[in-house]
Amino acid sequence: MERRLHTRHRARTTVYITVPGQPRRQCKAVNLSATGVFIQTSNLGLRKGQNVLLAFAINLGTVTKVHRRSAVVAHVSRGGTGLMMESYGAGVAKVV
Repeated sequence: MERRLHTRHRARTTVYITVPGQPRRQCKAVNLSATGVFIQTSNLGLRKGQNVLLAFAINLGTVTKVHRRSAVVAHVSRGGTGLMMESYGAGVAKVV
């Protein structure tokens, strides 16, 4: 049974992850929803419940939105990391 509140959409965008005290890392998003993202990761050392900062761009045709969100690691698997984003609707900058 699906428990998600928001539909996941296939994504092909770069996500930059910042973990406090570590350099920013570049990853690829696999899917994205209004409140979460699943990214391909290779041993970032992330743990469930850990707080991270995300930055990614979504191209909407004539406008590209740059999103900056805080997130919590929801799960870590061999294929990647699921992140639950906080502050939905805040931290959006429009770039033309």
